[in-house]
Amino acid sequence: MAGHTQNEITIAAPLELVWDMTNDLERWPQLFSEYASVEILSREGRKTTFRLTMHPDENGTVWSWVSEREPDRDTLTVKARRVETGPFAHMDIVWRYEEVPAGTRMVWTQDFAMKPDAPVDDDWMTGNINKNSKVQMALIRDKIEKAAAGKRPASALAD
Repeated sequence: MAGHTQNEITIAAPLELVWDMTNDLERWPQLFSEYASVEILSREGRKTTFRLTMHPDENGTVWSWVSEREPDRDTLTVKARRVETGPFAHMDIVWRYEEVPAGTRMVWTQDFAMKPDAPVDDDWMTGNINKNSKVQMALIRDKIEKAAAGKRPASALAD
C-alpha cells in the first residue's frame, strides 16, 4: 500500500510572483509556518539539495530531513523527493503551476509510503498531509496575495 495526496489552491497573483516566492528556498521559514530553518547543502544545475528543520512538535521533538528539489520553469513544475526519508520508505512531491483567470493555480501531489516500523501508517499520513497542506497553502496564498497587492514587498513575507 502507498499514500497519495493532491491539494491545490488558486492564488490571486501573477504566475511569475507565485513561482519566484514559492521557489525561494532560503525564505521558506517566512513562507511556511512549520519550517524553522532551511540549509542549502548543494546546488547542481537546477537541482538543490537542502535540509529542512521544523519547529518543535507538541512533544518537543524537532524533525529534520534532507530533500532534493528541481524546478523546471519551462514546464511550470517542480519535482522534489526526500533523500533522508526518516519514517517514509519514499516521499516524492510534484508542484505544478498554471495560469488561470483568477491568478495562479498551484497543485501539490505527494506520493509516499511509510516504512513498516513507522509510528503511523499510510492512511494516517495521508490524512495528516491533506490537513496540513490546506493550512500551509492558505498561508502561502495570503502572503503572496499581500505581496501582489503591494501591501508589503515580496522580501517581507513574515507577519
